[in-house]
Amino acid sequence: MKTFNTTVVCVPSKHYMVDISKRVSEIRKLVDNGKYFTINRARQYGKTTTLKALQRVLQNDYIVLSLSFEGITRAGYQTEGEFVKSFSRLILDQREFFGISIPDKTADFFEKFCKQDADNLKMDELYRTFRRWIAVSDKPIVMFIDEVDSATNNQVFLDFLGLLRDGYIARESDDIPTFHSVILAGVTDVKHLKSKIREEDNTKENSPWNIAADFTIDMSLSSEGIKGMLDEYEADHHTGMNTGEIANMIREYSNGYPFLVSRICELIDVAVSKTMPLSKAWTRYGLDEAIKMLLAENNTLFQSLTKNLNNFPDLKVSIRSILMEGTKLVWNPDQKNIVQMQMYGLIRNDHGSVRVANRIFETRLYNLFLSDEELNNNIFFRKGDLERNIFVKDGSLNMRLILEHFITTYTEVCGPLIDRFKEKDGRELFLLYLKPIINDTGNYYIEAQTRDQTRTDVIVDYLGQQYIIELKIWRGERYNADGEKQISDYLEYFNLSTGYMLSFNFNKKKTQGVERVQIGDKVLFEGTV
Repeated sequence: MKTFNTTVVCVPSKHYMVDISKRVSEIRKLVDNGKYFTINRARQYGKTTTLKALQRVLQNDYIVLSLSFEGITRAGYQTEGEFVKSFSRLILDQREFFGISIPDKTADFFEKFCKQDADNLKMDELYRTFRRWIAVSDKPIVMFIDEVDSATNNQVFLDFLGLLRDGYIARESDDIPTFHSVILAGVTDVKHLKSKIREEDNTKENSPWNIAADFTIDMSLSSEGIKGMLDEYEADHHTGMNTGEIANMIREYSNGYPFLVSRICELIDVAVSKTMPLSKAWTRYGLDEAIKMLLAENNTLFQSLTKNLNNFPDLKVSIRSILMEGTKLVWNPDQKNIVQMQMYGLIRNDHGSVRVANRIFETRLYNLFLSDEELNNNIFFRKGDLERNIFVKDGSLNMRLILEHFITTYTEVCGPLIDRFKEKDGRELFLLYLKPIINDTGNYYIEAQTRDQTRTDVIVDYLGQQYIIELKIWRGERYNADGEKQISDYLEYFNLSTGYMLSFNFNKKKTQGVERVQIGDKVLFEGTV
């Protein structure tokens, strides 16, 4: 029986996985055209799985050297000679363990390099050996190098890239034998690395990989692709799930991030199914349970996310500004922070604006930033925690009561609103109050489409039910009527009959509390601070 896989490479015969054959076909076109390029995507974005699938479709027409720089230790980058020895061992492993046909004479050269004193080895000797092999090979030779990030800070690797570039240029102009295609895979965009033109030159630099073609192929997983994977699972398990509906919901949460897609499915299949029948596990309720488990994990992807924010404080400030303050950033591929955030998979380009990459990341980062706020406003978190039992009845949240108690708590703690109050301040305090109430049972996320300085929609998933709360600053009756119409339309979209509004009103004559408002066939409970 197949399983969902979230570790290293997905294998079609062993794992439920999205069909990536179209993606592989698009990449093959680049290879067939002799392109050199980089597949740079965030951690656990399916790069290695894609390379393995590409290798399978190329192996009849090419000799494919599929290498990983994880096989070279730090010592292998210390000198030019040590790199030659380490690289030669990788090539010999291709022959010994993976059945790659290497001529005996060529293999003898690599064996000699491995035994030679590193001080007597030069990079160009390694490359000349490849050229001799390529010249007599009956098939074009293609080279993949995975996990190049481990090498990008080392000058010897940049020198190696320089040789590949020179070979590419010579091939184009003089028909000199060299690799037909080279693919580098990793998080870092190697195309933008710089190296000194001469060792003694402190100012002049160039890119050793400036001959690389642009790689614009979408590697996210589509709803259609996720549905195909779930159809295969359904054929084996007969859960009765609506595969199209579940696929769309998974896509909405993950935006097609491959690890997140597989992990959500894996949690439903392995963990959620232990607490309920499979027929219930593969519903919105079961999906909400899996999301809750996922957000509570300390997996390697989330560790990488946090590490990058801690290593680059400017990135953390930018992400916090987007999430917590509704800052709108125009997409600019020349802006350093935007380039780095995209490279690490934190953001994406959404019609010319910067957006956090997916809903899972948004909620995880919200929780991280709110944890910082708990230290300064712990009373809101503790209040919600102490009062949580009165807000749940028969498995449903009494959101009206939550609004009423939050308004009372806010008034007691913060007093009257002041002019310098910002909408984000109210949102953070409300979420601090809400978090312990839904903790361990529900999830929340912020609807990015409506996040700005004046309005934010918080969506709560709790035991299979959804609650929509619009948070805003009061700007007059007309503005409020527009807001009521907007949330009414929003409820229609989510097929809900009841919604909630929380307004922060500076009018001294305001009436504080929660009132019920009927708008057509929708009911709104409007709270005013």
